[in-house]
Amino acid sequence: MDSTPAPADAPPAGAWEELVTAALLGTDRRPPAGGPPGREAPVALLDAAAVQTVRRRAGLRPGPAARRPDPAPEDPRPALPAPAGRRLAMLLADRPGVGGTGRRSTSPDLMELLPQWLAAANARGYAPPPQALPALLDAARGRTDLRPAVLAFAGPRALWLARLNPDWRFALRAAPGGGAALPDPDDTDGVRRLWEEGLFAERVALLSAVRARWPAVGRELLAATWTTERAEDRLMFLDSLRTGLAAEDEPFLEQALADRSRNVRATAAELLSALPGSALAARMAVRAGACVAVDHTGDTATIVVEAPLECDTGMERDGVVPKPPAGRGERSWWLGQLVEAAPLGTWPARLGGRTPEEIVALPVADDWLGELHAAWCRAAVRQRDADWSRALLGPPSAPEAGGPGAVSLAERAKLLGTLDAEERAAWVAGFIATHGLSEAFQLLGMCAVPWSAPLGRAVVDALNIARDAGSYPWSFSGVMGLAERCLDPAEAARLDGLLAVPDEPDDASPGAGGYWAEAFQRLVTTLRLRAAMAAELGAV
Repeated sequence: MDSTPAPADAPPAGAWEELVTAALLGTDRRPPAGGPPGREAPVALLDAAAVQTVRRRAGLRPGPAARRPDPAPEDPRPALPAPAGRRLAMLLADRPGVGGTGRRSTSPDLMELLPQWLAAANARGYAPPPQALPALLDAARGRTDLRPAVLAFAGPRALWLARLNPDWRFALRAAPGGGAALPDPDDTDGVRRLWEEGLFAERVALLSAVRARWPAVGRELLAATWTTERAEDRLMFLDSLRTGLAAEDEPFLEQALADRSRNVRATAAELLSALPGSALAARMAVRAGACVAVDHTGDTATIVVEAPLECDTGMERDGVVPKPPAGRGERSWWLGQLVEAAPLGTWPARLGGRTPEEIVALPVADDWLGELHAAWCRAAVRQRDADWSRALLGPPSAPEAGGPGAVSLAERAKLLGTLDAEERAAWVAGFIATHGLSEAFQLLGMCAVPWSAPLGRAVVDALNIARDAGSYPWSFSGVMGLAERCLDPAEAARLDGLLAVPDEPDDASPGAGGYWAEAFQRLVTTLRLRAAMAAELGAV
């Protein structure tokens, strides 16, 4: 035992606790020991606390030094060109606000151009300047839509930084395997060991990587541990089979139809229905075919529908959800699920050898048209069938294309996703030329960037028509914002004639002409800025 006496001026043991107690209770009830009473007590208490604070700080013994962090990993990609680096700093630092009057500034919103800049930089394979990494991570922290592109561009050093700053931990969660290094898919032993011993995020990332390269190996990896996985994990793992889905996956998915988890069964059924040659697809074709037929007894051939009377156990096993959502009839709910899951190749043979266009054009009895066409829309999207999508979309100039019609605008947008980029843009351009911009925003979001020349011209012409009509430009602010990001920068020169304030008709909204001039000024400025950004990145 250490018997060394304390220094004469050392504070008694517990002196700090005494001061804290006196402060909490008040010096009237608990004057500090050895201090003056009365009105001088609070001052004496604070003086004593100051002295004790200095003593406590000075008397602290240094703790062991923390382990130095590992050096940041090297980024082998080529360095970003200096002009592009300066542009990146501007995009990250500047975000013009919207004025209180609702009018947009004529200056481009640089942060809204950041996603496009990142896409171009990633396509060129550049590495970011190290000093830009904190700002990039902060931008991705505030906008989840930026995270995939930011993390791809920021590279391995962003993950290194994220391990040092809790504010950036989202980067570790978003990275495959939580930022852990995955074994090479060729490393059979390493893959097997990580699959059996790794954390859940690592296993998901591993399965996705293996499945993308060797679908059969990924399926076998999952099958080896399937019965021991938790239900929520089985659902996540099963979803990875969407990558490389093929007929060889059918036996495993058929087994998953008997899973004890309803969500797992539903996902397995959805995947099987996306395989037109699967046994489940054949069963659904029989069920759906029994519900839909052509009646030739009248003057015009008509589709007649007899919805299922019950949802039997076989239908449930194949993924049909028996209980409909609120406000939906049971029989129509069951019918929609059967038709959605049946192969679209079923219908020409079932309905008199007609083409998809001829089938869609047939009248449908007893108000079943909307339900039947909506189910065919979902089937066309799930099975990626462009022929049926064209039939259901119809010509863009048709009156029903602008709504209301058997196919809703949201369904049309999904159907467009099954067509190639050129055909998609041509259909939307035709839609805008006929129906204008009021319903086109959702459709434009499905088109590839930059917009094709015909689509760009259709959008600009429609905006010009709206301007000449005297409408306020903020009625079209969503489309104008899309045009700033998606219109081909080469169109800027063609827009110069729209920058002047137009003559306002008598029935125009007051001041609309000036607002339109500002909106087109912003559009042209943004397009020229995008052209400069592309040149700085060396993009063609």
